[in-house]
Amino acid sequence: MAPRAGRSGGFGERAPVSICGVGAVTGYGWGRKLLWDGLMSGESAVVPNEGYGEQLGMEVVWGAPVPPGGDPSDGHSRFARALRFAAREAVEDARERGWEPGPVVGVIHSAVLGDVESWSDFYRSQGRRATSRRWVQLMPSTAWSALMKEHDFHGPCMSVSAMCASGSAGLLTAKMWLDAGIASDVLLVATDISGRPENLRFFRDLGVMALDRPGLDACRPFQEGSRGFPGGEASVAMVVSCRPGGAYASVLGGAMTHDGHHAISIAPDHREIMRCFRQALESARVGASDVAYLNAHGPGTAQCDAAEARVLDELLPQAKGIFSIKPLTGHCQGAASAVELLASLHGFEYGVIPAPPKVARGHPRLLDGPTLREPGLMLKSSIGMGGHNAVVVLDEPSA
Repeated sequence: MAPRAGRSGGFGERAPVSICGVGAVTGYGWGRKLLWDGLMSGESAVVPNEGYGEQLGMEVVWGAPVPPGGDPSDGHSRFARALRFAAREAVEDARERGWEPGPVVGVIHSAVLGDVESWSDFYRSQGRRATSRRWVQLMPSTAWSALMKEHDFHGPCMSVSAMCASGSAGLLTAKMWLDAGIASDVLLVATDISGRPENLRFFRDLGVMALDRPGLDACRPFQEGSRGFPGGEASVAMVVSCRPGGAYASVLGGAMTHDGHHAISIAPDHREIMRCFRQALESARVGASDVAYLNAHGPGTAQCDAAEARVLDELLPQAKGIFSIKPLTGHCQGAASAVELLASLHGFEYGVIPAPPKVARGHPRLLDGPTLREPGLMLKSSIGMGGHNAVVVLDEPSA
């Protein structure tokens, strides 16, 4: 393994970048502990939901929506409340683990559709009678401004969107800010509360989302009989810093590429996906033989499973295993890679990878349920609709 102390993943000779605190709101409930306990239980957050019949023609829809909750003072919608809750939990967690904010704390929000519930309500019923105050609350900047004010942060603040790879894209952007000295610390938040009937219907009609059965039955990444993915929602936050203080893991590097091929389908030659993995390893200054595990995008679709299985077989022949948590959390769209990164952090923090149980014959290196983590690097891959590819290289926290 190439030496990594004091290196920053190919962006210059900087201090190691670490994830120092996390917060989460998922289909399991409000809080990171509920997420981790749910993953370790092997029981899926994908549950039957009623009230979709008019638009979907189904009495019961299986999915993992974020349940009601949060502080009403954080906003009118689940989106605003989940965003603020996850950010607050991550900052509090980081402080409890020894992190102290530096002089320039930036904020990156990874999102795709934004607050779809509030905008839908606005266009359908509120537009003619909404107050100026209510309209301002719909602006994306309002939630970020409230967050910055609450925590007394004054660094750069911006949004990142790369479809299902948005969380990983946000994390790599945070790393670049830290490496370049643009910020001393970064709070990354990835939020997607978009499981409305109109969105679910089109994903179903595209043939990639399975709404009519439990998560472990419908979504079988790298196994026989998979029918795609169930829907999920989430907001996840991470404090990223060059001052580790009790960090969960180090971010050694990563890469992003784009297929430039099709609005939905993956380029069949897998050239840009493979390049993304190779570039990520080069950025982190490590070799493929140093990788122990691949935390896959793994939505259970034929195209994605084939692409990531090829990466595992051809590029990572010595890796010990591959896993995907989408059967447990559902596919959380713009927040998907951030939710899944927390599963990797659980592996580093507690020594157990919270993989879902196998339910059918599959890849010989597919992990089967919670698995003791062996030493080595963890790669997190993401494949976003439209050709977005991202890979993050994670390691033990630096001393």
